Amino acid sequence: MLGSLQTYLPQTEGYLAYWQLIVAAAAFFNSAQNFTTLSLTRRIYNVKPANVTALQARTFAIWTLTSGIVRAYAAYNIHNKTIYDIAMFTYLIAFGHFSSEWFIFRTASFNAALLSPVVVSTASLVWMFTQYSFYVKA
Repeated sequence: MLGSLQTYLPQTEGYLAYWQLIVAAAAFFNSAQNFTTLSLTRRIYNVKPANVTALQARTFAIWTLTSGIVRAYAAYNIHNKTIYDIAMFTYLIAFGHFSSEWFIFRTASFNAALLSPVVVSTASLVWMFTQYSFYVKA
């Protein structure tokens, strides 16, 4: 079974492409949950959970779905400079969004729900930046 599954995974050296695929899968789950419930999103924006409306959650779902698609595409096209750069920007945007909600807009406080996207975006940015020349042959 694992052998047949491997044919669908990215065919590249290193682990960054697999990471992109894992994060994309998490984004797809997050999008689905934002379409169905507000409870998990309200954990992130826990200081002002009333601001998490059905409309805001659906908008967040579409933004997350778009990021997930870009990251999944990057997993299979990890050597393409344009795709790599765009994927990096999705993490920068995510980091900027969650950081601003914590530090500027004060809708989120430091908790596990906020920590997860901040850690993923930061770690992904650092990993992609430090491994740029390994994956992108300009």
